[in-house]
Amino acid sequence: MTVPSGRRERKKAATRQKIADTALRLFLERGYDAVGIREVAAEADVAVTTLFSHFASKEALVFEQDEDFEQRLTRAVTGRAPGEPLIPALRREIRALVRHCTADAAAPVWHMVESSRSLREYEESMRLRHAESLAAAIAADPDLSRTATASRTIARFVVDAYTLAREAADPEAAVDEIFRMIEAAWEVTGPGPRA
Repeated sequence: MTVPSGRRERKKAATRQKIADTALRLFLERGYDAVGIREVAAEADVAVTTLFSHFASKEALVFEQDEDFEQRLTRAVTGRAPGEPLIPALRREIRALVRHCTADAAAPVWHMVESSRSLREYEESMRLRHAESLAAAIAADPDLSRTATASRTIARFVVDAYTLAREAADPEAAVDEIFRMIEAAWEVTGPGPRA
């Protein structure tokens, strides 16, 4: 997560983190469906309007690093060294994200997500949004020279790789296996006219 520079930004970030930490603690202690927004706000000692100024929905409280993950994916494209191939850069980022989300401390959170239909649906919409942002970054890079369809397809594969690897018995091996297929798909698309 990027560190805010100004005092006001640091205070906002601290409030946001306090709300997210409080919500997650309550959800894990009592169950996601058993905890309401008002309870989270009261426990975090903020107004409901303050909570909603930081999080658009109850589901967003569980995925508080959503925006950071999306930025990390797009930065894997836009922040590559000149001439660095795309797929290895994306593989490194997905490997880091999978490592983060498969840590022992994350297991109760993923169990909660799997147990809640609304959280599963939110995660699915989040993944689609991440894929669209990643596709836009790929398509915008003139050095990559792929069609919009190829960019969107590879972006979906990359985002799905994260989910599949996270759920695998050996997440690191799964990332490598999946990215061999993504690399092959990327090579097949080859440079071509932009669509």
